[in-house]
Amino acid sequence: MQPTAPRATLREFFPYLRGHVRVLVLVAVVSLVSTGLSIAQPLMVQQLVNAVSASRPATIFVWLLVAVTLSGAVFGAAQSYLLQRTAESVVLGVRRSLVGQLLALPVREFDRRRVGDLISRVGSDTTLMRSVITSGLFEIVSSVLMFCAAVVLMVLIDPLLFGITLTAVLVGAGGVVFLGRLIRKRSRDVQDAVGSMTAAVERGLSGIRTIKASVAEQREAAVIDVEATRAYDAGIAMARLQAAVQPIMSICIQGAFIVVLTVGGIQVAAGELLLGDLIAFILYLFLLVMPIGSAMSAFVQIQSGLAALDRIQEIARLDPERADEERPERPAPATRAAHGSSIELRDVSFSYGDDDGGNGADAADGPPASADQPRSPVSPAVTGTSEGHGPDDAGRPVLDGVSFTVPARSRTALVGPSGAGKSTVLALLERFYEPTSGGILLDGVALPGIPRSDLRSRIGLVEQEAPVLSGTLADNLRLAAPHATDDDLRRVLAAVGLDALGDRSDDGLDLNLGEDGIRLSGGQRQRLAWARVILADRPVLLMDEPTSAVDSRTEQLLQQTLGEASRNRTVVVVAHRLSTVADFDQIVVLDQGRVAAVGTHDELLESSDLYRDMAARQRLVAHA
Repeated sequence: MQPTAPRATLREFFPYLRGHVRVLVLVAVVSLVSTGLSIAQPLMVQQLVNAVSASRPATIFVWLLVAVTLSGAVFGAAQSYLLQRTAESVVLGVRRSLVGQLLALPVREFDRRRVGDLISRVGSDTTLMRSVITSGLFEIVSSVLMFCAAVVLMVLIDPLLFGITLTAVLVGAGGVVFLGRLIRKRSRDVQDAVGSMTAAVERGLSGIRTIKASVAEQREAAVIDVEATRAYDAGIAMARLQAAVQPIMSICIQGAFIVVLTVGGIQVAAGELLLGDLIAFILYLFLLVMPIGSAMSAFVQIQSGLAALDRIQEIARLDPERADEERPERPAPATRAAHGSSIELRDVSFSYGDDDGGNGADAADGPPASADQPRSPVSPAVTGTSEGHGPDDAGRPVLDGVSFTVPARSRTALVGPSGAGKSTVLALLERFYEPTSGGILLDGVALPGIPRSDLRSRIGLVEQEAPVLSGTLADNLRLAAPHATDDDLRRVLAAVGLDALGDRSDDGLDLNLGEDGIRLSGGQRQRLAWARVILADRPVLLMDEPTSAVDSRTEQLLQQTLGEASRNRTVVVVAHRLSTVADFDQIVVLDQGRVAAVGTHDELLESSDLYRDMAARQRLVAHA
């Protein structure tokens, strides 16, 4: 059982206000002036009524009352606008920080968490934090100021009536504070339930074609309905608590008003209290009620905001993927594609359940999430799903003492049965995960000694499912080469046989590829991935089943492209089709996480029974 995460406090909220101090000081000044004008209104009424009752001139008090009322409205509007603007800026900052943290997390965190829930934290949870500013902190501060001023003036007017009012206020405030503690818990339940519902909707919509093809719309709708019902039930429980807050204060304050009006009326009739003083006291009673009601509402809003901050801080507390920039011994960045790079694996082992304490390897090729926590859609090169691993593999080594060397400017293929660990090798080379034991060297330098940004800027990766980002054709091509010109884009598209793609509409390179590249076929997606890494011009190319979704004619084109791209580059390819790698410099045969054999195609046909059997099954050689 995992320990309960610490609850967020207002102290953790204050850092988000940095950069807004000047505006908040201005808001505080405006709030103070607005509160002062509100407090002055009953005094003007008191003087006006007493002047009329004594048949004295009252015109000046009329004009003063109008001026105070109008000024209070102007300052109140200014305060509201400044608070709203500041709150929006704070929410923007929180979202930027949270998105930056999410993108910096190690891959293993995305294996464990639901994408829809993470989206909910960026969207709805950050929105709830807005209320901490607009209806929370400043509302409480101004309410306290107004409360204190009203208390002082009410005591000066009549201590007995104030005592009656104070008793009612304390009873109501005690009830609201008690409910507020429950409201925070219920608010967290609501946000968790909404996050789960968002995750269920995201799963359904992202796989809509598979769902329709399986005639599973009703079943998926039922799954989403369960989560929506959970969110509904949590919202109703929250609504019950919030609904109880207002009546408690309302009953207490209305009771106080009735008693004050009765006792005060008796005092006025007996000549012990002026009518203007009674009216002023009643107005201050309402001014007292307003800040108390606002403070109680703000207290509830803060509890909801802190519950949202709990979920945001839960992500903020996660260790990001270390850039290793702090390593003083890190080597200078390697040269570019002109010289390639050598790769060496030394007795590398890896398994699911091992954790490297922040950037490790506990989920590579990891087990899929349970039914109530669907796995986030990470590509097979990351999760290793192409390897065919599952929950029963947890703890079993995916790689076990793997050692081989890839010479610089050579082409190496990784082959073997499903589940042999081929895609895992690529994930470890990219440092998506860390080995359980052993080490990997690039140009003689251990990977942990190379900053991740430097390492990945030297590696081009073609994933098996070739993910396409939502956006235009040019956006996808420039992902790893942001400064490429349009001519560069057209050249690389022609190299992979996609030159007609930009010509099928008037948009050209600005062709919108749709959500997740839905307007592309599988083969086009794969060729686009090729184009992206070729354009990036990296010295090392890692390819996971790079021709699995293309026809034979396109495969020949890509083989030619690979031949040209591999000049002066180091290429490592995971392949099931042995025909695509038969002319490679070396082929590494993996079986059950171990190196079964290493050699050229001809050498392995002679020395490896496993390789020879694979070749026979693919009709590259006759069965023995």
